[in-house]
Amino acid sequence: MTQIIVLPHEELCPKGALLEVAPGISICDALLQNGIEIEHACEKSCACTTCHVILREGYDSLQPAEELEDDLLDKAWGLEPNSRLSCQAVVAGADLVVEIPKYTINMVKEG
Repeated sequence: MTQIIVLPHEELCPKGALLEVAPGISICDALLQNGIEIEHACEKSCACTTCHVILREGYDSLQPAEELEDDLLDKAWGLEPNSRLSCQAVVAGADLVVEIPKYTINMVKEG
């Protein structure tokens, strides 16, 4: 099992979280399965940036982003060199420390 440490996020995970997940799952699915309701407006199809996360540790253990993901990341709020779309970043064997940015750019969110 791989550990994902989720840093505190004011709305989604105020105290942070420690998740135990099997390699092969996307970070987005791991968060959702553990009650952390990260936005995923495109239903995890790599068509938006709402599931953007920043990997504080473990970034190099992930497979490199494909061109479409890189193109979309250019539009993400708070982009950093170790940013990924959590729907596309698949957990490998190394533990991860994940930060969910404070804001997202969601063109379709209602309410």
